[in-house]
Amino acid sequence: MIYIQNTTDFYSAMRLCESAPANQPLSAVTLGKFDGLHRGHQKLLNRILQLQSDGYYGIVFSIAPEDRTALFTPEEKRHFLESYGVDCMIRCPFVPDILGMEPEAFIAEVLCRQLRAKYIVVGTDFRFGFQRKGDAAFLKKMQKKYNFTLIVEEKECYEGREISSTYIREALASADMELVRTLMGHWFPVEGTVLHGHQLGRKIGMPTINIRPDGYKLLPPPGVYYSDVILKRDETSRITNDIKNTANSDAINVFDERDTLSDLPDKKIDGCDRVISTDLQRTSDIYSSGAGISTCHGITNIGYKPTVDGTFLGVETYLYGIHETLYGADVTVLLRHFRRPEQKFVSVEDLKAQMTQDIRSGEEYFGGK
Repeated sequence: MIYIQNTTDFYSAMRLCESAPANQPLSAVTLGKFDGLHRGHQKLLNRILQLQSDGYYGIVFSIAPEDRTALFTPEEKRHFLESYGVDCMIRCPFVPDILGMEPEAFIAEVLCRQLRAKYIVVGTDFRFGFQRKGDAAFLKKMQKKYNFTLIVEEKECYEGREISSTYIREALASADMELVRTLMGHWFPVEGTVLHGHQLGRKIGMPTINIRPDGYKLLPPPGVYYSDVILKRDETSRITNDIKNTANSDAINVFDERDTLSDLPDKKIDGCDRVISTDLQRTSDIYSSGAGISTCHGITNIGYKPTVDGTFLGVETYLYGIHETLYGADVTVLLRHFRRPEQKFVSVEDLKAQMTQDIRSGEEYFGGK
């Protein structure tokens, strides 16, 4: 997948598209913020995949500000779309040249002349152009003039409410990870690289891995969650064979006492006088595809970590059945179920006792999954 993510790359891509040879395939473009890549967004993506199979070049034109919290970080969005199979993702920067364009100018210059759009796929609430004056109705009026076909996809709904990023954010804020998964069509991901820990593994013998999410990544409330963990082993990861032989390594850690430490049955999703598919196979497996990738169960703590320059909200996970150090490995933690809120411990012994309970509860949870 071609990934265009910054202003320089964006303008270079526009010039490249504009000068493309006449025999280059025309494109099918879908536009939106794509925050969460939920089931409504997946309708747009599936339409693009259909058009790709007909020989068109599929483009996801993602419009997102740089300074707001997001359900998906840019890299998480990139990895999702890459696994999904789209040809190209353009992460449109918030630059005056784009924000100040009148709707018709955006259609003529960006979508048709530069991106060579033959099909434009949007949702019913899509807005674009200066002061958001453009919408699906305006695109429909412009079809004949600019020789493209507009496809407008209706909203997906759950329990009578439109699926949206706002709906997902509300579910995430209440730690209802099953509802988040129902709305998104996949478990909630947190990506990162395994970092140095606090070297407490020697004290209580329960090693964990730590990642530090992107600062703009929106996370559920601090606490303990059952999770799946995707391990991406490659030549840059330093992995040894047995954790028992590396007990002094600072590449592993345990839940810090200063912090806290189910496959969801498919549900009928209704509302808006329609029923959408409950087939989650594509998106539930989308993170675990590729060479050098393996999956394990885990139990994850989301809590605040001290640093020399303040604190950050860290993600720390105990892995079931993994006997390796994973410093430097890229991982994706998929949060499945909220177990309990964060908790402060007065002693390492209390911490170890609670962790033992958490680990056993996770074994019971995953034993039936």
